[in-house]
Amino acid sequence: MTIRFASQQEKNNWNKLVIANPDGGNIAQSIELANIKAKTGWKIRLIVTDLCAVTIHERFILGLGKIWYIPKGPGLNTVSEIKLLIETLKEFAHKNGVFIIKIEPELIKNDKNMTDLSNLGLMLSRPIQANSSTVILNLSKDIDEIMTDLPQKSRYAINRAKRDGIITKLVEPNDNNLQIMANLISQTMANKSITIRSADYYKNFWKTFTDSDLGALFLAYDKSSPIAGAFVLVYGGKATYKDGGSTKDKTIYGASHALQWHIIEWLKSKDVKSYDLCGTPPAMEIDNKDHPHYGIGLFKTSFNKKVTDFIGAYDIIVRQPQYKVWNKIGERIIYRLYSLVFKKMFY
Repeated sequence: MTIRFASQQEKNNWNKLVIANPDGGNIAQSIELANIKAKTGWKIRLIVTDLCAVTIHERFILGLGKIWYIPKGPGLNTVSEIKLLIETLKEFAHKNGVFIIKIEPELIKNDKNMTDLSNLGLMLSRPIQANSSTVILNLSKDIDEIMTDLPQKSRYAINRAKRDGIITKLVEPNDNNLQIMANLISQTMANKSITIRSADYYKNFWKTFTDSDLGALFLAYDKSSPIAGAFVLVYGGKATYKDGGSTKDKTIYGASHALQWHIIEWLKSKDVKSYDLCGTPPAMEIDNKDHPHYGIGLFKTSFNKKVTDFIGAYDIIVRQPQYKVWNKIGERIIYRLYSLVFKKMFY
Protein backbone atom coordinates (compact mmCIF):
# COMPACT_ATOMS: atom_id res chain seq x y z
CA MET A 1 0.00 0.00 0.00
CA THR A 2 1.44 3.34 -1.07
CA ILE A 3 1.05 6.23 1.36
CA ARG A 4 2.76 9.62 1.19
CA PHE A 5 2.22 13.32 1.65
CA ALA A 6 0.67 15.02 -1.37
CA SER A 7 2.84 16.75 -3.94
CA GLN A 8 2.37 20.44 -4.66
CA GLN A 9 0.52 19.62 -7.88
CA GLU A 10 -1.84 17.31 -5.96
CA LYS A 11 -2.40 20.01 -3.34
CA ASN A 12 -3.34 22.44 -6.09
CA ASN A 13 -6.03 20.00 -7.28
CA TRP A 14 -7.00 18.63 -3.90
CA ASN A 15 -10.78 18.87 -4.18
CA LYS A 16 -10.78 16.95 -7.44
CA LEU A 17 -8.80 14.15 -5.78
CA VAL A 18 -11.18 14.03 -2.81
CA ILE A 19 -14.29 14.01 -5.00
CA ALA A 20 -12.75 11.06 -6.87
CA ASN A 21 -12.67 9.02 -3.64
CA PRO A 22 -14.88 5.90 -3.48
CA ASP A 23 -17.47 7.78 -1.38
CA GLY A 24 -17.73 10.60 -3.92
CA GLY A 25 -16.02 13.06 -1.61
CA ASN A 26 -17.22 14.91 1.45
CA ILE A 27 -17.20 18.65 2.04
CA ALA A 28 -15.54 18.09 5.44
CA GLN A 29 -12.52 16.76 3.51
CA SER A 30 -12.31 19.88 1.34
CA ILE A 31 -9.25 22.12 1.18
CA GLU A 32 -11.48 25.08 2.07
CA LEU A 33 -12.42 23.62 5.45
CA ALA A 34 -8.80 22.64 6.01
CA ASN A 35 -7.70 26.24 5.40
CA ILE A 36 -10.32 27.51 7.85
CA LYS A 37 -9.18 25.05 10.50
CA ALA A 38 -5.57 26.05 9.91
CA LYS A 39 -6.49 29.49 11.23
CA THR A 40 -7.81 27.98 14.48
CA GLY A 41 -4.69 26.08 15.48
CA TRP A 42 -4.85 22.92 13.39
CA LYS A 43 -2.01 21.90 11.08
CA ILE A 44 -3.19 20.41 7.80
CA ARG A 45 -1.75 17.21 6.41
CA LEU A 46 -2.77 16.03 2.94
CA ILE A 47 -1.90 12.43 2.16
CA VAL A 48 -2.38 10.23 -0.87
CA THR A 49 -2.90 6.48 -0.76
CA ASP A 50 -3.75 3.80 -3.30
CA LEU A 51 -7.34 3.85 -2.01
CA CYS A 52 -8.16 7.51 -1.44
CA ALA A 53 -6.99 11.05 -0.81
CA VAL A 54 -7.15 11.95 2.87
CA THR A 55 -7.36 15.38 4.52
CA ILE A 56 -5.99 15.28 8.06
CA HIS A 57 -6.31 17.93 10.75
CA GLU A 58 -3.38 17.70 13.17
CA ARG A 59 -2.87 19.05 16.69
CA PHE A 60 -0.01 18.55 19.13
CA ILE A 61 -1.05 17.54 22.64
CA LEU A 62 1.64 18.33 25.20
CA GLY A 63 3.04 15.18 26.79
CA LEU A 64 1.24 12.82 24.41
CA GLY A 65 2.12 13.67 20.82
CA LYS A 66 0.00 14.42 17.81
CA ILE A 67 -3.65 13.71 17.17
CA TRP A 68 -4.78 13.16 13.59
CA TYR A 69 -8.45 13.88 12.93
CA ILE A 70 -9.96 12.85 9.58
CA PRO A 71 -13.36 14.62 9.44
CA LYS A 72 -16.00 12.53 7.62
CA GLY A 73 -13.27 10.32 6.26
CA PRO A 74 -11.37 8.47 5.01
CA GLY A 75 -13.58 8.52 1.92
CA LEU A 76 -14.19 4.79 1.71
CA ASN A 77 -17.44 2.83 1.45
CA THR A 78 -16.81 -0.42 3.32
CA VAL A 79 -15.06 -1.80 6.39
CA SER A 80 -13.08 -4.03 4.04
CA GLU A 81 -11.58 -0.96 2.37
CA ILE A 82 -10.76 0.54 5.76
CA LYS A 83 -9.07 -2.69 6.78
CA LEU A 84 -6.77 -2.41 3.75
CA LEU A 85 -5.78 1.11 4.81
CA ILE A 86 -5.40 0.86 8.59
CA GLU A 87 -2.02 -0.82 9.10
CA THR A 88 -0.26 1.33 6.52
CA LEU A 89 -1.90 4.47 7.92
CA LYS A 90 -0.93 3.52 11.50
CA GLU A 91 2.69 2.92 10.52
CA PHE A 92 2.84 6.21 8.62
CA ALA A 93 1.26 8.06 11.54
CA HIS A 94 3.66 6.47 14.05
CA LYS A 95 6.62 7.71 12.03
CA ASN A 96 5.13 11.21 12.23
CA GLY A 97 4.73 11.26 16.04
CA VAL A 98 1.00 10.52 16.14
CA PHE A 99 -0.62 8.65 19.06
CA ILE A 100 -4.25 8.57 17.83
CA ILE A 101 -6.10 8.82 14.52
CA LYS A 102 -9.76 9.77 14.79
CA ILE A 103 -11.83 8.76 11.75
CA GLU A 104 -15.45 9.33 10.66
CA PRO A 105 -16.17 7.41 7.45
CA GLU A 106 -19.81 7.54 6.39
CA LEU A 107 -20.58 3.88 6.96
CA ILE A 108 -24.11 2.91 7.97
CA LYS A 109 -24.45 2.15 11.66
CA ASN A 110 -25.40 -1.50 12.04
CA ASP A 111 -24.24 -4.43 14.15
CA LYS A 112 -22.03 -5.90 11.43
CA ASN A 113 -20.11 -2.72 10.66
CA MET A 114 -19.60 -1.93 14.34
CA THR A 115 -18.48 -5.47 15.14
CA ASP A 116 -16.10 -5.53 12.18
CA LEU A 117 -14.55 -2.20 13.18
CA SER A 118 -14.15 -3.41 16.75
CA ASN A 119 -12.46 -6.57 15.46
CA LEU A 120 -9.95 -4.35 13.66
CA GLY A 121 -9.00 -2.86 17.03
CA LEU A 122 -10.82 0.45 16.54
CA MET A 123 -12.45 2.11 19.55
CA LEU A 124 -15.86 3.79 19.36
CA SER A 125 -15.62 7.48 20.26
CA ARG A 126 -18.04 10.37 20.71
CA PRO A 127 -19.41 11.83 17.44
CA ILE A 128 -17.85 15.11 16.34
CA GLN A 129 -19.70 16.19 13.22
CA ALA A 130 -23.38 17.09 13.57
CA ASN A 131 -24.60 14.63 10.94
CA SER A 132 -23.66 11.29 12.48
CA SER A 133 -27.45 10.90 12.37
CA THR A 134 -29.21 12.79 9.63
CA VAL A 135 -31.89 13.00 6.94
CA ILE A 136 -30.79 12.69 3.32
CA LEU A 137 -32.99 13.67 0.38
CA ASN A 138 -32.67 11.89 -2.96
CA LEU A 139 -32.53 14.61 -5.62
CA SER A 140 -31.91 12.33 -8.58
CA LYS A 141 -35.65 12.27 -9.36
CA ASP A 142 -37.66 14.77 -11.40
CA ILE A 143 -38.50 17.93 -9.40
CA ASP A 144 -42.24 17.23 -9.54
CA GLU A 145 -41.65 13.72 -8.21
CA ILE A 146 -39.53 15.11 -5.38
CA MET A 147 -42.40 17.40 -4.40
CA THR A 148 -44.89 14.53 -4.58
CA ASP A 149 -42.66 12.36 -2.39
CA LEU A 150 -42.47 14.96 0.38
CA PRO A 151 -44.63 14.23 3.44
CA GLN A 152 -47.99 15.99 3.30
CA LYS A 153 -47.06 18.31 6.18
CA SER A 154 -44.08 19.68 4.28
CA ARG A 155 -46.03 20.19 1.04
CA TYR A 156 -48.72 22.08 2.97
CA ALA A 157 -46.14 24.28 4.74
CA ILE A 158 -44.44 25.21 1.45
CA ASN A 159 -47.73 26.13 -0.23
CA ARG A 160 -48.99 27.97 2.85
CA ALA A 161 -45.88 30.16 2.97
CA LYS A 162 -46.26 31.03 -0.70
CA ARG A 163 -49.90 31.97 -0.18
CA ASP A 164 -48.91 34.16 2.77
CA GLY A 165 -46.47 36.10 0.59
CA ILE A 166 -43.16 34.70 1.82
CA ILE A 167 -40.36 35.48 -0.63
CA THR A 168 -37.22 33.32 -0.80
CA LYS A 169 -33.98 34.41 -2.45
CA LEU A 170 -30.46 33.30 -3.24
CA VAL A 171 -28.52 36.33 -1.95
CA GLU A 172 -25.05 37.75 -2.28
CA PRO A 173 -22.66 36.94 0.59
CA ASN A 174 -22.03 40.61 1.32
CA ASP A 175 -21.38 41.98 4.81
CA ASN A 176 -25.02 42.91 5.37
CA ASN A 177 -26.43 39.53 4.41
CA LEU A 178 -23.77 37.64 6.35
CA GLN A 179 -24.62 39.66 9.45
CA ILE A 180 -28.33 38.99 8.92
CA MET A 181 -27.59 35.27 8.77
CA ALA A 182 -25.42 35.42 11.88
CA ASN A 183 -28.21 37.20 13.75
CA LEU A 184 -30.77 34.60 12.68
CA ILE A 185 -28.56 31.77 13.94
CA SER A 186 -28.00 33.57 17.23
CA GLN A 187 -31.75 33.98 17.73
CA THR A 188 -32.43 30.34 16.88
CA MET A 189 -29.79 28.98 19.24
CA ALA A 190 -30.61 31.25 22.17
CA ASN A 191 -31.47 29.26 25.29
CA LYS A 192 -30.75 25.93 23.56
CA SER A 193 -28.21 23.36 24.69
CA ILE A 194 -26.28 23.65 21.44
CA THR A 195 -22.78 25.08 21.32
CA ILE A 196 -22.29 27.54 18.50
CA ARG A 197 -19.19 29.23 17.17
CA SER A 198 -18.52 32.95 17.03
CA ALA A 199 -20.18 35.15 14.42
CA ASP A 200 -16.76 35.90 12.93
CA TYR A 201 -16.08 32.17 12.49
CA TYR A 202 -19.40 31.66 10.71
CA LYS A 203 -18.95 34.68 8.45
CA ASN A 204 -15.41 33.62 7.51
CA PHE A 205 -16.69 30.10 6.82
CA TRP A 206 -19.55 31.30 4.60
CA LYS A 207 -17.34 33.74 2.69
CA THR A 208 -14.62 31.14 2.13
CA PHE A 209 -17.01 28.63 0.60
CA THR A 210 -18.99 31.11 -1.49
CA ASP A 211 -15.74 32.56 -2.86
CA SER A 212 -14.81 29.01 -3.96
CA ASP A 213 -18.27 28.51 -5.52
CA LEU A 214 -18.94 25.69 -3.05
CA GLY A 215 -21.53 27.46 -0.93
CA ALA A 216 -24.64 29.61 -1.22
CA LEU A 217 -26.67 31.79 1.13
CA PHE A 218 -30.47 31.88 1.02
CA LEU A 219 -32.86 34.16 2.90
CA ALA A 220 -36.64 34.16 3.33
CA TYR A 221 -38.49 37.46 3.70
CA ASP A 222 -41.85 38.61 4.97
CA LYS A 223 -42.24 41.71 2.83
CA SER A 224 -38.78 43.28 3.30
CA SER A 225 -37.95 41.70 6.66
CA PRO A 226 -35.61 38.66 6.68
CA ILE A 227 -37.18 35.95 8.81
CA ALA A 228 -35.19 32.79 7.95
CA GLY A 229 -31.84 31.90 6.45
CA ALA A 230 -29.90 28.87 5.29
CA PHE A 231 -26.34 28.27 4.15
CA VAL A 232 -25.80 25.32 1.81
CA LEU A 233 -22.62 23.58 0.66
CA VAL A 234 -22.19 21.79 -2.67
CA TYR A 235 -19.35 19.33 -3.24
CA GLY A 236 -19.38 17.07 -6.27
CA GLY A 237 -22.83 15.51 -6.49
CA LYS A 238 -23.63 16.11 -2.83
CA ALA A 239 -25.11 19.05 -0.96
CA THR A 240 -25.18 19.77 2.77
CA TYR A 241 -27.46 22.07 4.76
CA LYS A 242 -24.69 23.56 6.88
CA ASP A 243 -26.37 26.34 8.88
CA GLY A 244 -29.86 27.66 9.43
CA GLY A 245 -31.71 30.15 11.56
CA SER A 246 -34.95 32.06 11.90
CA THR A 247 -36.25 35.08 13.76
CA LYS A 248 -38.17 34.68 16.98
CA ASP A 249 -39.84 38.07 16.65
CA LYS A 250 -42.05 37.10 13.73
CA THR A 251 -42.74 33.43 13.16
CA ILE A 252 -44.61 32.67 9.94
CA TYR A 253 -45.72 29.12 9.31
CA GLY A 254 -43.88 27.42 6.48
CA ALA A 255 -41.18 30.05 5.87
CA SER A 256 -38.30 27.65 6.55
CA HIS A 257 -39.98 24.93 4.49
CA ALA A 258 -40.39 27.31 1.55
CA LEU A 259 -36.75 28.30 1.88
CA GLN A 260 -35.65 24.68 1.76
CA TRP A 261 -37.81 24.07 -1.31
CA HIS A 262 -36.13 26.99 -3.07
CA ILE A 263 -32.78 25.40 -2.17
CA ILE A 264 -33.88 22.02 -3.52
CA GLU A 265 -34.90 23.61 -6.84
CA TRP A 266 -31.54 25.41 -6.97
CA LEU A 267 -29.65 22.19 -6.21
CA LYS A 268 -31.51 20.42 -9.01
CA SER A 269 -30.26 23.11 -11.40
CA LYS A 270 -26.73 22.22 -10.23
CA ASP A 271 -27.32 18.53 -10.95
CA VAL A 272 -26.84 17.63 -7.29
CA LYS A 273 -27.95 14.06 -6.52
CA SER A 274 -28.32 14.06 -2.73
CA TYR A 275 -29.00 16.65 -0.05
CA ASP A 276 -27.91 16.03 3.53
CA LEU A 277 -30.05 18.07 5.95
CA CYS A 278 -27.18 17.63 8.41
CA GLY A 279 -28.19 16.46 11.81
CA THR A 280 -31.08 14.88 13.74
CA PRO A 281 -31.43 12.76 16.86
CA PRO A 282 -30.60 9.07 16.21
CA ALA A 283 -33.36 7.07 14.54
CA MET A 284 -34.27 5.31 17.80
CA GLU A 285 -34.75 8.68 19.56
CA ILE A 286 -36.34 10.70 16.77
CA ASP A 287 -39.73 10.67 18.56
CA ASN A 288 -38.27 11.39 21.99
CA LYS A 289 -39.59 14.83 22.93
CA ASP A 290 -37.02 15.10 25.72
CA HIS A 291 -34.09 14.84 23.31
CA PRO A 292 -32.33 18.25 23.08
CA HIS A 293 -32.50 18.12 19.27
CA TYR A 294 -36.10 16.93 19.02
CA GLY A 295 -37.29 20.14 17.32
CA ILE A 296 -34.49 19.98 14.76
CA GLY A 297 -35.40 16.38 13.97
CA LEU A 298 -39.08 17.26 13.69
CA PHE A 299 -38.35 19.87 11.02
CA LYS A 300 -35.96 17.73 8.98
CA THR A 301 -38.08 14.57 9.05
CA SER A 302 -40.92 16.65 7.63
CA PHE A 303 -38.99 16.32 4.34
CA ASN A 304 -38.14 12.63 4.69
CA LYS A 305 -39.23 10.34 7.52
CA LYS A 306 -36.15 8.12 7.23
CA VAL A 307 -33.24 8.93 9.56
CA THR A 308 -29.85 7.65 8.46
CA ASP A 309 -27.48 6.69 11.28
CA PHE A 310 -23.77 6.59 10.47
CA ILE A 311 -21.17 4.90 12.68
CA GLY A 312 -19.89 8.24 13.99
CA ALA A 313 -16.28 8.54 15.16
CA TYR A 314 -13.76 5.78 15.85
CA ASP A 315 -10.24 5.92 17.25
CA ILE A 316 -7.32 4.14 15.63
CA ILE A 317 -4.79 3.59 18.43
CA VAL A 318 -1.26 4.30 17.24
CA ARG A 319 0.59 4.52 20.58
CA GLN A 320 -1.16 2.55 23.32
CA PRO A 321 0.31 4.19 26.49
CA GLN A 322 -0.43 7.72 25.29
CA TYR A 323 -3.88 6.69 24.12
CA LYS A 324 -4.75 5.30 27.56
CA VAL A 325 -3.95 8.68 29.13
CA TRP A 326 -5.90 10.51 26.43
CA ASN A 327 -8.91 8.25 26.70
CA LYS A 328 -8.99 8.30 30.52
CA ILE A 329 -8.48 12.00 31.26
CA GLY A 330 -6.69 13.81 28.42
CA GLU A 331 -9.55 14.35 26.03
CA ARG A 332 -11.90 15.40 28.82
CA ILE A 333 -9.39 17.97 30.11
CA ILE A 334 -8.78 19.36 26.61
CA TYR A 335 -12.52 19.72 25.97
CA ARG A 336 -12.99 21.64 29.22
CA LEU A 337 -9.93 23.78 28.62
CA TYR A 338 -11.15 24.90 25.19
CA SER A 339 -14.72 25.40 26.38
CA LEU A 340 -14.10 27.24 29.66
CA VAL A 341 -10.78 29.01 29.02
CA PHE A 342 -10.57 29.57 25.27
CA LYS A 343 -14.37 29.82 24.81
CA LYS A 344 -14.32 27.75 21.64
CA MET A 345 -14.61 24.19 20.38
CA PHE A 346 -11.58 21.89 20.24
CA TYR A 347 -12.53 20.21 16.95
